[in-house]
Amino acid sequence: MNDPSWHQVVGTTADLRGRIIVAEGDVNRLREQIASFHVVPAYAELQARADGLDKRVRSLPEQDVIDRRNLAELRRAVEEANEPDTAYVDAMYRELGIVLPDRVHRSFEDVRGFHASIVRNRRRYLADEIEETQARLTAREHERARLGEELTETLSALRDGGALDGLTALQQLLAQKQAALEALRKQHETAQFMEASQREITAQRAELQEELELDLEERSEQTREATWLFARFARRLYGQDRQAYLTIRAGTSSLEISAHVDSQGSVGINKMVIFCLDLTAAVIALRHDRGPGFLVHDSHLFDGVDDRQVTEALTLASEVAEEEGLQYIVTFNSDKLERARLGGFDPSPYLIEPRLTDAYDEGGLFGFRF
Repeated sequence: MNDPSWHQVVGTTADLRGRIIVAEGDVNRLREQIASFHVVPAYAELQARADGLDKRVRSLPEQDVIDRRNLAELRRAVEEANEPDTAYVDAMYRELGIVLPDRVHRSFEDVRGFHASIVRNRRRYLADEIEETQARLTAREHERARLGEELTETLSALRDGGALDGLTALQQLLAQKQAALEALRKQHETAQFMEASQREITAQRAELQEELELDLEERSEQTREATWLFARFARRLYGQDRQAYLTIRAGTSSLEISAHVDSQGSVGINKMVIFCLDLTAAVIALRHDRGPGFLVHDSHLFDGVDDRQVTEALTLASEVAEEEGLQYIVTFNSDKLERARLGGFDPSPYLIEPRLTDAYDEGGLFGFRF
């Protein structure tokens, strides 16, 4: 039930329920479209007409851009079409002390009039061009509105009806949607069965967890004994003011036992917690005739442990073994054992012969040389 591939293949009932609702809506919508579908005889002609109208509507803005640019240039040309100033010519001749005859003055007047007529004609031409450009812009605006209405009517006719191949395509799509909907319903049934089974398993697990809680309450003497022994051993190693206790509770899948000693920050303390927990379990098992009567530790358990704690641990193990009639067996390297001896623990009464040594070339273990 916890395998994620099941949910990837089947899905959850909540997801499938939502997908089924959407799929049913798609099927109903297609059925309504097919029921109201009518074949338009001139469907191809309407489609070509709609394409042409759409193309014409999209081309109008491009022409508007050109005309607006031309209109701006025409207005700028009108502003630049001013009558030339010829007064400076008379002033120049007067400064030279030359008096121009009347005939020359009349020629200047004629030239000034000629230039003025040119400017008027140019302004008139530019005004006509501006008027025509604005008229084209206005006409295209009206044409755009007319084409938009005509395109809307054409598209509406195409949407309400269609060719025979369009009806066939709708019917094929409906068949596909119906098949997908049926597959979703089958998945939903499978997911419902799986989730119901999972809920049943969860309920049974909760029931078993409750029974385990009740069992722990009935075995309060045993849990009290174990917690007190662990606290006694841990305080022997780290002092009577150190908080040390066991947490025994019913977990979701098993009985969970956790050992706690204040300042469990180093590897050495964590390993000594294991030492105290093992010693607690061995003593309780021996007291209630459920254990083999001995506890074995490898020297690896004492790697990284302070020499003082090693000395205290070996002393504690020897005392407990003597009190409880328990045999404690531990393998030790001679150098670390020597440091424990210097710290106050005398290992000589507990050494078991023969001692393993690599002092001789003919030495080995089961015929292997290390």
